[in-house]
Amino acid sequence: MTTTLRPTEPLQRDADGALSRHYTVCVNSRPVGAIHLASHPSFGSSVGQIRALSIEGPDRGRGRGTVAALAAEEVARGWGCRRLEVSVPADAAPALRLTTALGYVLRNRTMEKRLDGPPAELPAGSRGRAMTEAEFASWVVRAKEDYAQEWITRGVPEAEARAKADRDHDGALPDGLGSRGMDFRILEHEGAAVGVLWLASRDDCTFVYKVETGERHRGRGHGRSLMLHAEARAVLAGHGGVRLNVFAGNTPAERLYESLGYGTTTYHFYKDLL
Repeated sequence: MTTTLRPTEPLQRDADGALSRHYTVCVNSRPVGAIHLASHPSFGSSVGQIRALSIEGPDRGRGRGTVAALAAEEVARGWGCRRLEVSVPADAAPALRLTTALGYVLRNRTMEKRLDGPPAELPAGSRGRAMTEAEFASWVVRAKEDYAQEWITRGVPEAEARAKADRDHDGALPDGLGSRGMDFRILEHEGAAVGVLWLASRDDCTFVYKVETGERHRGRGHGRSLMLHAEARAVLAGHGGVRLNVFAGNTPAERLYESLGYGTTTYHFYKDLL
């Protein structure tokens, strides 16, 4: 039997040149599933995304998804993509097995904690306060550079990583410190600034864009205090939970979030297309 992808629409191209197309997965011309392939909105045609892949019940477990995913890689190569990405829900065990079997590498994961009670108190001597304009001006330059380096470390070409850092920060912060939906906080301990939080409102959640302890103050529990402060800000905003992304290999951060009750909701993978 032959498994193929049949386009269900013309190739879509938006104003920025990003590509998108939906396909039907067919076995000998018989529809058995669907797949949605697109180029990355931030990286353009150099990076593709499998945004959705489904196989109908009777045809599952027969390798249809594997062949469809491999066919999607060929389509992405034809678009000029050098890398393909896919996000998989944490509770989708078959999809996780397929993703790893096809050689995809874990890049980062989304974690979340639902809040169902009053926030915990900060340790004695610690308090959170609003970031000042002067603090923001110096911090945002460093934050953008750190963000670019995170992507460079994970194999993204430097020019692409820096362009993404510019786009993402400029898009998220059009009005700087006062950008709508953003909340910048400084953690102080015994009067000294020891850490920074960058929070955002997303639906019913507070999203943690950045949690950072100053280099001279690490290893003293301030990372935990920052997260407790993030949860307090979420409760104050009327949000039901806190969500964040953590890069694979950042073991101290992963352990901290897990110890505070955060669970993984989505895994984000990538694969270099040779």
